[in-house]
Amino acid sequence: MDQQGDWEDSDLSDSQVNSLLQRAEQRLKNSETTRNHPAKAPTWQRISKLETGVITQPYISTINRIARTDSSRLLSSRDRGLSNSPRRVEDPVKLKARVVKEKRATAGSDFFDMPRTNLTPELKTDLRLIQMRSVLDPHRHYKKTSKASIPQYSQVGTIIEGPTEYLTSRLPNKERKRTFVEEVLANETSTGRFKNKYNDVQASKTSGRKAFYKKLKAKRSGGIYKR
Repeated sequence: MDQQGDWEDSDLSDSQVNSLLQRAEQRLKNSETTRNHPAKAPTWQRISKLETGVITQPYISTINRIARTDSSRLLSSRDRGLSNSPRRVEDPVKLKARVVKEKRATAGSDFFDMPRTNLTPELKTDLRLIQMRSVLDPHRHYKKTSKASIPQYSQVGTIIEGPTEYLTSRLPNKERKRTFVEEVLANETSTGRFKNKYNDVQASKTSGRKAFYKKLKAKRSGGIYKR
């Protein structure tokens, strides 16, 4: 204040005028800097919006202060159809027996789901011939069967020939039969071994009897004996 009073009372010198001009110029620069570079506002991190998708409308609504439910939305159309249709009640004992029967219909996955034996007369005859195969051909050794009963699960298959077995097949077409019985009969026709065996058995059974003695006497005399 004293300095400004001195400036007002007396004429300003050149140094004072220059000092005033420098101060005014500095204030002008400061004001322009503030105007050109305002204070930066604080930056906030934008959060991405979450996709809520389709919002399920509630099936309970309030009407006149009373909670009411939409019965059409409580059950699906499939469940509603099952509930409206008559239900069949099965006996649990019969149901369990049926499940056990279906389970025992095959031998299981460990045995390739082999089905239960469908015992037909042809299959029964073939199984008997297999069990008596040592009698059919006594000159061939067979392993003795440990089970005399019919197997519970079995399946009959057919051997499919390859393209190379046309000329080198194991059996000619004339000797091939459909079942074991046909093979045995065809073999008997060619060999006659069963007929000879039957005659030997009958001769041993009738040995020492009256008919045997008469037949032997007829052979010795050279005559023909008739019953």
